[in-house]
Amino acid sequence: MKKHHPGFLRIVDAAKARIQEVTAQEVLSACAAGRAPLIVDVRERSEWEAGHVLDAIHLSKGILERDVEAAVPDRDAELVLYCGGGFRSALSADALQQMGYTQVRSLAGGWRAWKAASGPVQEP
Repeated sequence: MKKHHPGFLRIVDAAKARIQEVTAQEVLSACAAGRAPLIVDVRERSEWEAGHVLDAIHLSKGILERDVEAAVPDRDAELVLYCGGGFRSALSADALQQMGYTQVRSLAGGWRAWKAASGPVQEP
């Protein structure tokens, strides 16, 4: 696992204090019950192309705030954001909340947790 610098971890911890996280199992259970959220991959394009959550949309962290309103105009839509390990998605969820999105969550553990939970994926 990648070692992150203290300054980065401080802002991630602050974001995590303001957002909600959800586990891969919770998302899978919601999907099985017919309450699938819109899953948003905030990783870089190369990460997306190497494999992603099945039926997810891609809005990398670098363009998320710029493009989300066109991709997801409903600010009350249930969104689950994920990245590789749950750090970038926490920062992204915090930003979307500031933009007025009311039901945005970050996937705890990100892509690694999704794969460990045997969530459905699209791979090349």
